[in-house]
Amino acid sequence: MSMHELNRILNTKEFQSKDTLKKQLTELGIYAGDHIMVHSSLSSMGWIAGGPQAVVEALLETVTETGTIVMPAQSADNSDPSYWMLPPVPKEWHQPIRDHFPAYDPHLSPLREMGKIAECLHRHPHTVRSPHPAHSFIAWGKNAAEWMKDQPLEDSFGEGSPLGKMMKAEVKIVLIGTGFDSCTPLHYAEFMQKDRKTLPQGAAVMIDGKRVWQPYDCVEMDSDRFPEIVQDFDGEIFEGKLGMAKTLVVEMRPLVEFGILWLKIHPAPEE
Repeated sequence: MSMHELNRILNTKEFQSKDTLKKQLTELGIYAGDHIMVHSSLSSMGWIAGGPQAVVEALLETVTETGTIVMPAQSADNSDPSYWMLPPVPKEWHQPIRDHFPAYDPHLSPLREMGKIAECLHRHPHTVRSPHPAHSFIAWGKNAAEWMKDQPLEDSFGEGSPLGKMMKAEVKIVLIGTGFDSCTPLHYAEFMQKDRKTLPQGAAVMIDGKRVWQPYDCVEMDSDRFPEIVQDFDGEIFEGKLGMAKTLVVEMRPLVEFGILWLKIHPAPEE
């Protein structure tokens, strides 16, 4: 057992299991047939018997196949190396990286900084992953195949994306130990701005069976502003716990529609 795992046991007040989580999910208002978009931090939940598997099974068994579970599954490594800063790579490597980086594969491309819970759901045999090389989602359940089917390269979080389809449904955002700066659905509000700015980007993808480096324009995004949107939002945000983690639940469509108007009134300051 690692020291990190030992510290999580010592800092957890009571024994926690899948059954604990299922009871808490019900208390949070999550039921069979719900469609949920989950952002999560396993470390914030304390020690749980079974770790991420227990969390994923609790979600699956609570929502059931009559509902849908969606999580961000971004793979930001598949991007233009000229923007890489953590760490940067030598400039002379930029073109070789564009020439040799493996094409996006929904099964093989790793998730980057999405957390152990999302990585666990990604391994489920019935999970479907959307096709965007950098901004993909994973989904399980009733609407997984339909919502994950399309995701245009230049509209990764817009009307043609999984978020666009989810905006037509009743979806609950569930933040487990994370803040609203991690709330991926609010990127939809950025993509809906008429004066949105873009940056040249690129990714390795498969086109007609051939691996290519595909340039595209990517909308500039700033999730640091999301807490400001939420601060002005007057809709209901339910707060509870999952494990030991502070957990927030909010209806997706009202929040995102408010975000669209808020960003229109409060455009990003000019640099």
